[in-house]
Amino acid sequence: MTIRVEHVSQGFGAQEVLRDVSLTVPTGRTVVLLGPSGVGKSVLLKIVAGLLEPDEGDVWIDEVSIFNASERSVAALRRDLGLVFQSSALFDSLTVGENILFGLQDGVGQTLTPALRAQVEERLAWVNLGPDVIGKYPGELSGGMQKRVAIARAIAGGQRCVLYDEPTSGLDPLNSDTVGQLIRQLQHELGVTSLVVTHDLELTAAVADTVALLDRGRIQAEVPASRLGSLEHPLVQARRSRLEFVA
Repeated sequence: MTIRVEHVSQGFGAQEVLRDVSLTVPTGRTVVLLGPSGVGKSVLLKIVAGLLEPDEGDVWIDEVSIFNASERSVAALRRDLGLVFQSSALFDSLTVGENILFGLQDGVGQTLTPALRAQVEERLAWVNLGPDVIGKYPGELSGGMQKRVAIARAIAGGQRCVLYDEPTSGLDPLNSDTVGQLIRQLQHELGVTSLVVTHDLELTAAVADTVALLDRGRIQAEVPASRLGSLEHPLVQARRSRLEFVA
């Protein structure tokens, strides 16, 4: 599942957030959209997800425009897109099992039958969680476990592409490492295409095939992950030694 962002611009009132942004996420690859806070990374992710229509430009998914194609075509594409929100955004009133059911294409509003429970257990196993969490509520889980449940929900329906909005935000280093490992695992084992929005350099170094640096409304550089430390940007240069340690 390939994503192509073509010449996207977006403003809010007099503030221009994105200016002529183009970006490609090849099938089965992980692209990290890196940049300081407040530069429009999450805005671009919302546009890719179809939650926000840009002032100019378009987004293509597998040769279908999500803003100009028929509603039926776009709806079919969106079923293949999973979205992991910065805050996890689990439904607090639903158990873990019910949250995962919500992510299944045919699981909305269904009870947890033995057959569906088996599917839920499989999705949880993908993110290294056991069946013991199925009956728990999000408030009973740690932040790291909530994030893993959110990832499991995002891929529950066999989604081929996942969009991550600051997936390590608020997590300690150990849980951040776990999330990074999961993103890589889903790519290698399930062929998931991933677009990751973050300002976390350690996560970037751990998961990226390609890094696109967004600042001042534009893609300032796009490099293979192996060249992350060479980017001439304060966000990267201030922690060059740490990046070399990660590498």
